[in-house]
Amino acid sequence: MVAKLSAEAEFKFMAHGICGLLWLNMLLSEVGFHIKGPMSLYCNNKAAISIAHDPVQHGQTKHVDVDRHFIKDHLKKGSICTPYIQTHDQHVNIFTEDLSGAQFMYIVSKLGMINIYSLA
Repeated sequence: MVAKLSAEAEFKFMAHGICGLLWLNMLLSEVGFHIKGPMSLYCNNKAAISIAHDPVQHGQTKHVDVDRHFIKDHLKKGSICTPYIQTHDQHVNIFTEDLSGAQFMYIVSKLGMINIYSLA
């Protein structure tokens, strides 16, 4: 699918992220680790979060109805929450964005990554 708006693309990925969280929750439950409270799906797109929470059907989101209902259902159940995160704090950007050296090193440190080849 080709998204016309960045919010649409983010919204589609939110739905895929929720599927991954639900699968991970089920896997962890099977090995005896139960998660208390909602799982957080961090999103840096306020428009996508707004679409997920807004009960009014948006005219420009007709083709994301299934995902919208899926996300809305899990928000209503309380199995997930969608907190906003600033773009510069989005750690996945290390894999998807062209970052400055300082931003790259910031995310590397937040992920706990170390250079195994550096002199100790």
